[in-house]
Amino acid sequence: MIDEIRKDAEDRMQKSVEALKGEFVKIRTGRAHSSLLDHVTVEYYGAEMPIGQVATVTASDARTLLVTPYEKTMVSAVEKAILKSDLGLNPASAGSVIRVPMPPLTEERRKDLVRVVRGEAEQAKVAVRNIRRDANNDLKTLLKEKDISEDEERGANDLVQKLTDKYVAEIDALLEKKETELMEI
Repeated sequence: MIDEIRKDAEDRMQKSVEALKGEFVKIRTGRAHSSLLDHVTVEYYGAEMPIGQVATVTASDARTLLVTPYEKTMVSAVEKAILKSDLGLNPASAGSVIRVPMPPLTEERRKDLVRVVRGEAEQAKVAVRNIRRDANNDLKTLLKEKDISEDEERGANDLVQKLTDKYVAEIDALLEKKETELMEI
């Protein structure tokens, strides 16, 4: 039972860290990265489709993304979708290829993004702490039902705390790396 609670807590904490990584990928650093457009949707024959299903997205160099729609007729729809996205990008079509230059970030915008990144990291830490609380509550329930002893509960609480410390440290490391990435020119 204790192992199940610990394993569940660890899985959920890992998912919180993965979700944070996903959020960090969306935050633009001025460098071209193909996953930058992952959350952009394109209208494709009346349905909203992720851009990855209607076009290939590659980084041609450090500051330019190349988007190649699978069908020539989709060039204008993909271009519109990138323009409408919240990324502030200005795509330019050249035949059947769309070039998306990454504008350089201003110092003020970099600081705003650092604030956003810190907020995302704090949310991930809160999620990890909530998972710790849930696991500790499950352990208390087992103790009340006399399924485990007080010593086993204390030991399990220590294990859960070590997991929490491990994932909070991982979140801090991701935050530091992203802040450094954002502030370099």
